[in-house]
Amino acid sequence: MSTVTTHVLDTARGVPAAGVPVRMDRISPGGTVEPVAHGVTDDDGRVKDLGPDDLAAGVYRLTFDVAGYAAATGQENFFPEVAITFSLIAQDGAVPHHHVPLLLSPFHYSTYKGS
Repeated sequence: MSTVTTHVLDTARGVPAAGVPVRMDRISPGGTVEPVAHGVTDDDGRVKDLGPDDLAAGVYRLTFDVAGYAAATGQENFFPEVAITFSLIAQDGAVPHHHVPLLLSPFHYSTYKGS
């Protein structure tokens, strides 16, 4: 399993958001952005294989391109893109699996550290 997984739930429609492109970048302490991985949510709204199995501790960003999804589902969307920046923190010398979900509606989104 990838170190980082995600899923997108369309809370306005109450269904998984399929077909949402997701990009993961690493952000260095100096602010340099390095692409790590990309994927597209499946029919269950998940990207199960996003990036390598082992990632170093550090700051990462998931960017969800939700404009196309909104257009395909006939929704107006205030947020054409959602970026979630988070820290991968090592525990006992290793970086454990992190799940970063996105709960999406046309005028609101939220996220949390999943399991």
